Amino acid sequence: MTTPPSPPEKNDPRQSAWSPPVDRIKVTGAPQGAMNLNVEGRHLVSPLQGFGQMWQKTFKMRLSGVKMTPAQVMQVWKENFQRFQPPENRFLPSMVGIQPGETLLIEAKVPAFPGTPSILPVATGVMVLYADDEMFTVMNPEGHPLSGWNTFSAYEEEGCVVAQVQEQSRPSDPLYEFFFRYFGSSAQQDKIWIHVLTSLADFLGVKGQVVVSKTLIDPGVQWSQARNIWHNAAIRTVFYVLAAPIRWVQKPFKRQKE
Repeated sequence: MTTPPSPPEKNDPRQSAWSPPVDRIKVTGAPQGAMNLNVEGRHLVSPLQGFGQMWQKTFKMRLSGVKMTPAQVMQVWKENFQRFQPPENRFLPSMVGIQPGETLLIEAKVPAFPGTPSILPVATGVMVLYADDEMFTVMNPEGHPLSGWNTFSAYEEEGCVVAQVQEQSRPSDPLYEFFFRYFGSSAQQDKIWIHVLTSLADFLGVKGQVVVSKTLIDPGVQWSQARNIWHNAAIRTVFYVLAAPIRWVQKPFKRQKE
């Protein structure tokens, strides 16, 4: 499943699992010290608003030996979502947690070139579009490296619980497309979800193999969306970090003015 179920009819019990309609993201309840950058006030973007090639990727792992229901596995996954991320990837959910309409801020570091250490900062986030007992979907804001969504799910298959991450997206702007296509960013992104599923399995006390499948849905690029580079979170984060000394110098004067 690449997207959550179809929007419910009025009075459908699934209605509470959907986020209320959102024009621009409003961050509330962010953890203390979190960098709310490139998220507040941004529009959500689907693959239709992206620039680069459109891919569907599925990462799944059979949790053989786990004596839990899919809903119980998903509860563990939600409660430890940050814990299961690789060290260079910090997901910072609001105090409410993974609930419809809530925002998860992201503070990540990525390699400047393939094979180099992850040193370039990228501050962005995602919004929870849909969440029920066995799955949740997050959607990306403008400026995120990818325009689209990820669906995390747990389900039963042939008597075994399966944990799955499914992504449908395209790079948001020409710079991201260049890095994803030629500089290894796509493989770096894949490693994140492989790490998450492996960490979930380790936490549950089992071992497994992550099976990855990829489908190129649209090999073309959308030049009409090239202007998305204005919101590029990587560029804006680097400039924000470089400007830290200026903000430090200005802080006493701002206090006096207040």
